[in-house]
Amino acid sequence: MNKKTNVVFILTDDQGYWSLGSYGNKDVISPTLDKLAEEGVRFDNFFCVSPVCSPARASIFTGRIPSQHGVHDWLDEHHNDTVEYLKGQDTFVKVLAENGYRCGLSGKWHLGNSAEIQQGFSEWYVHEKGGGPYYNAPMYKNGVLTEEPKYITDATTDYGIEFIEKCSKNNEPFYLSLHYTAPHAPWGKEHHPEELLDLYKNCKFESCPRDEYHPWKIRETFEGTEEERIDILKGYFGAITGVDRGVKKVVDKLEELGILEDTLIIFTSDNGMNMGHHGIFGKGNGTSPQNMYETSVKIPMIISHKNHLSKGKVYKGLYSHYDVMPTILQYLGIEYNSPINLPGKSFYEVLNGKEENNDKDVVIFDEYGPVRMIRNKEWKYIHRYPFGPHELYCLKKDPDEKENLIDKEEYQDKIKEMRMRLERWFVKYVNPEIDGAKEPVFGAGQKGLAGVWGDGTTTYERYDSDLIFTCDNRLKERDKDSKIERVD
Repeated sequence: MNKKTNVVFILTDDQGYWSLGSYGNKDVISPTLDKLAEEGVRFDNFFCVSPVCSPARASIFTGRIPSQHGVHDWLDEHHNDTVEYLKGQDTFVKVLAENGYRCGLSGKWHLGNSAEIQQGFSEWYVHEKGGGPYYNAPMYKNGVLTEEPKYITDATTDYGIEFIEKCSKNNEPFYLSLHYTAPHAPWGKEHHPEELLDLYKNCKFESCPRDEYHPWKIRETFEGTEEERIDILKGYFGAITGVDRGVKKVVDKLEELGILEDTLIIFTSDNGMNMGHHGIFGKGNGTSPQNMYETSVKIPMIISHKNHLSKGKVYKGLYSHYDVMPTILQYLGIEYNSPINLPGKSFYEVLNGKEENNDKDVVIFDEYGPVRMIRNKEWKYIHRYPFGPHELYCLKKDPDEKENLIDKEEYQDKIKEMRMRLERWFVKYVNPEIDGAKEPVFGAGQKGLAGVWGDGTTTYERYDSDLIFTCDNRLKERDKDSKIERVD
């Protein structure tokens, strides 16, 4: 019987593809992650399934789009403490556990009922909520709520290493989900070690544009002076370097235990992030209505398996997080027959040396409630149900998405083609019981099961905002009918 390959799956929170040295960022200090890319493979065009944390994470682990798994927005833990949003659904972790793997989770879950171990995991060190302060974080350790005094990035790393050591000692094949809350807000200097912030003392952060504020922006994390902006960016970049420091400890431990060559390492983020890009400090819900900018939907993807993958290979094709589940299972030689029609395709053969077919018209789809996107190599179309506003970008000529072509007469045939292709794809995969196009998702949080899966109460939070963008492209006053605090 062949020895099973271990897996370490590293997932960060709110990290755009642009934020690593291996992706061309000159400001960030990320030597370990850059080395993983040099010694493994890197994907230039990898996309989340939804540009906000909970639906994106649910899609990674189930291989389903939000209109199949029912998580359409970040989960408001004030309401969902006992709801298991993935109950009755398969994740690749559950499949691994059924095939002899010991599975552990260290860090952020944010898919409901953090007190209960779920989905094939046998060890569980999980944030009570989706995130929060980096010190004294509320963490469930195998069902017991504790307060973690350590910097949470370091504590997440340490528990992950304990799990690896235990499995190695017992000679058990393992899967580790290492889910950092970093580099998610808060970014103030009181939240991060001084030695991390000092690394960026003289940095000008030229990788983060100071664009004019987006006209659709919601309440900002930052809206102040240049000095305040620099302090925020020190926190964001310092948090990334903290993750890099933790990943080095994990890789060094695998090397020390003699199992690095037996371990597949995957590094990615749940969704993208704008840190001034497009005049936004946020991701898909950094605007109202929600946006699908490249900086919101495009994420880093680095895969390393010492002496098993090509060194320094960069893939240019288009791939999605809904491809992760079938790829991992095929890589590990595990057969799985899904009870529903899944959208993802394994890219195992590409990892195994097959050349990409970049002439093929690969298409990526995203959804965030009633906002849906179709993107190929040259074009991106964004449709907002029921009445818009819609967007069309020619990415070949306009990679920064500055000019919306939606109203130009010469592009109406392209718009019709993209829209029909998008709608046919979603018809193929959507579960009508929880169809996101019919759900009033505002980007301000979800507090119960979607559609007919729920109890008929109001499921989605509204922003506390004076303005909302309307279908006729004008800003109108709206009632302040709720007050919420964003904790996504």
